[in-house]
Amino acid sequence: MGPIEAVKHFFHNKPLKKKLYSIIFESETKAGKAFDIILIVCIVLSIALAIIESIEGLWPEHTRLFILFEFIFTAFFTFEYLTRIYCSPKPLKYILSFFGVVDLLATLPLYLVFFLPSMRYLLVIRAFRIIRVFRIFKLFNFWIEGELLLTSIQKSSKKIAVFFVFVVIIVISIGTLMFMIEGTQEESQFNNIPNSIYWACVTMTTVGYGDITPATAMGKFLSACVMLIGYTIIAVPTGIVSVSMMKEQKKFDNLKCPNCGQKGHELGAKYCNHCGKKLNDSQQTTS
Repeated sequence: MGPIEAVKHFFHNKPLKKKLYSIIFESETKAGKAFDIILIVCIVLSIALAIIESIEGLWPEHTRLFILFEFIFTAFFTFEYLTRIYCSPKPLKYILSFFGVVDLLATLPLYLVFFLPSMRYLLVIRAFRIIRVFRIFKLFNFWIEGELLLTSIQKSSKKIAVFFVFVVIIVISIGTLMFMIEGTQEESQFNNIPNSIYWACVTMTTVGYGDITPATAMGKFLSACVMLIGYTIIAVPTGIVSVSMMKEQKKFDNLKCPNCGQKGHELGAKYCNHCGKKLNDSQQTTS
């Protein structure tokens, strides 16, 4: 067999692809679970090395060793990423998926370090790959809850956007008002409107850096009002998302099985927990 035929055979070797797929993408087998555990250990170690290496003056004699391990881990993740593309039934779908993008970003920083040295600390992106632990230890209930939260935020995005614009208007107005009150004082920290707006943001979010503080009685009174307004404003987005989450949960509570007519299905359920029949997807969108 010539080299060209060998390459063609490699790229069309279905038994090899199927075996690699069961190891890399599935965790039901011992080999698959072992591979995922090894992968997570490598991810944690690579992140720990990146964090330790950023500490100045710590073990300078081990710098070369850290760099060597970074190259080893990056080579492993690169090989794993290419193997996933090789054995995936739909490579493009995997590449464009959430995990595909994260897997790619996990391999790029060390290659980009030749152009931008600071890029190496983007290795912490690998932390997102630890999400695979949900698949290993059967924690998909938490994953479903996460999807509920993301769906609720997405459906509440317009309301939150309107609320955000309203907050921006309030911050600009309060900042301008504080400039009018404090800006006339000598050596005032509120010497321009942008600084006053910055103060309004810090105060309204109850962060309170204290780098800019009012000196007049009227300014202090306005500060107190802004703090109280801040506490009430922070709770609004939480309420918006909470209502959306309750609506999403209620869809599954009211979802009726087309076969047995039972209700009260679990969140994310695709099949009836009473008779096992597939639930009607259209009911989930109209309930």
